[in-house]
Amino acid sequence: MRINEKMKVRTVAGENIVMIQGVEGTDMTRVVALNESALLLYNNLLGREFEVEDVVRVLTDEYEVNEADARKDGEAWVADMMKNGLVV
Repeated sequence: MRINEKMKVRTVAGENIVMIQGVEGTDMTRVVALNESALLLYNNLLGREFEVEDVVRVLTDEYEVNEADARKDGEAWVADMMKNGLVV
């Protein structure tokens, strides 16, 4: 899988957000906020193919978290990112 490079993270009022445009001609813009760990993953994995193992590695390298918890959180992050079209 890969982060959709058409989407860009912007910092607005101290929040890291991605604006997702709706279908052309309709006003269906959505905003996805990225917390600190989601932004860490986004920045570390942007521009390359990755698997859940890579997500787990980033989390365990950065935070004091065991592999099982990192995997659970990593799988949830991937699922959320895919649901929002940020990972393809």
